[in-house]
Amino acid sequence: MKSLIKKLLPKPLVRIIFPAYHFLLAFLGAVYYRFPSRKLVVIGITGTKGKTSTTELLNNILEADGKETAMLGTLRFKVGKKNERNLKKMTMPGRFFVQKLLRDAVDTGCTHAIIEMTSEGAVQFRQRFIDMDALIFTNLAPEHIESHGSYEKYRNAKLSIAHTLARSKKENHFMVANNDDKEGHLFLEVNGVTQKPFSANDAKPTIITDQETTVTVKGVTIHSVLPGMLSVYNIIAAATCADALGISIDSIKMGVEQTTVIEGRTERIFGGQLFPVIVDYAHTPDSLEAIYTAFKGYNIIGVLGNTGGGRDKWKRPVMGHIAEMHCSEIILTNEDPYDEDPLTILNEMSSGMKEKTPTIILNRREAIALAITKAKNITNPAVLITGKGTDPYIMGPNGTKEVWDDRVVAKEEIVRTQA
Repeated sequence: MKSLIKKLLPKPLVRIIFPAYHFLLAFLGAVYYRFPSRKLVVIGITGTKGKTSTTELLNNILEADGKETAMLGTLRFKVGKKNERNLKKMTMPGRFFVQKLLRDAVDTGCTHAIIEMTSEGAVQFRQRFIDMDALIFTNLAPEHIESHGSYEKYRNAKLSIAHTLARSKKENHFMVANNDDKEGHLFLEVNGVTQKPFSANDAKPTIITDQETTVTVKGVTIHSVLPGMLSVYNIIAAATCADALGISIDSIKMGVEQTTVIEGRTERIFGGQLFPVIVDYAHTPDSLEAIYTAFKGYNIIGVLGNTGGGRDKWKRPVMGHIAEMHCSEIILTNEDPYDEDPLTILNEMSSGMKEKTPTIILNRREAIALAITKAKNITNPAVLITGKGTDPYIMGPNGTKEVWDDRVVAKEEIVRTQA
C-alpha cells in the first residue's frame, strides 16, 4: 500500500498524507489487539547509543526478580520463553507488529515488556497508543540526519516519544534520563512525568578495564564483564529504572552479573587465538571512540565499514579520523553500501586520515581475515571489527542483500588461521 501511494501521488502530497496514514495504522493496530499495553508494565528505551545493551540488562534484572518478560529490539523479539532473532533490519517494525507482540505477551502471561523505540519509528507514530510506565533516555548524538532533515528534527523525533509517555494512562509513569547528556534536561523537563535522572556519578566508585566493569549501586558492588564507560551508563540506566519499578538491589546485582554477553556489543570471539577479537555495533563517532578507548593500551587493528550508503555522509571522514587516532592499523571494508559505490564511500572515510594510510579491502571476509593474520605478527594486538554487530545482511544495490554475521565470519577466520 505504501509503495503504491508513492507511485500514484506527487511527493508533496505524499508528505502530507503519510503522517495521517501512519497515525491511523498505529491506532488501528491498538484497537485490533485491544490495547494490550494497558495490561503490562511497559518500559520504552530510546537514545542514539546503548538502547540494545540497556534493554538486555533491564530484561535480565527483571527476570532475576522473577518477572515474565517480553522484549522488542534490535537483537531479538521475545515473548516469555520464546525468542526470535530480529532479521528485519529495523529495530521497531510497524504494520501492527508492536501491538501484536504486546498482545502475545499478555496472552502468554508476561507482566513486563521492554521496547526499543527509535526516531524512525517515532516519525511513523509506532510508539503511539502504547501506554508506557517508564521511558529510559540513554543519550543523543547526530544520527539519521539525511532521513530526518536536521539534527533538531532527529532530536524532536526522540522527544515525541517522551511526550507519548506523558500521555500514558498509567499511574506514576516516570522518565529515566541521562543527566550527563547535553540533551538530558529536555527529557527531564517533559511535564506530567516523574523524573528519575541518572549520572555516571551514581555508579561510583567505578573500575573500568577492557575485561570488565565494576560499579557501585546503592552501596552495593556490582561486577560486569561488559567493558567500557558506555557500559557504566547502560548499567546505571537499567538499575535506575529497575529501582523505580521497585526491584530489589539483590535482583539488580544478580541480573547485571548474569549478563555475560550482549550479542554484537563488545562481544569477544574465541577460536583458540591468544589476543582479543571483538565484534561491536559501533556505527557513530561517539560509539566508535568509546570502543577504541575501552581497549586503550592495545595495538588496535580496526576493521570498519562505510557507515551505510546514502546516509549520514558527514560522519565518514570523522569515523576515519577517529580510527586514525586510536588504531595501529586500519582496514576499511564494505558494510552496507546500498545503491552507492562502496569504494567512493571508503575513500570519503580515508579523507579524514592525515597521517596513516588505511588498507582498503571491499570483501569484508577478506578484511577480517587480514586483520586476524596481522594480529599474529604484532605485540599486544586487539582486533576490533565494528559497524555491523549482529546485522544479518550486507545490503547492496537494488535491494540485494548478502546473508552475513560478523561474529560467525570472525570465528571461522580465527579457526582457519589456526590450522
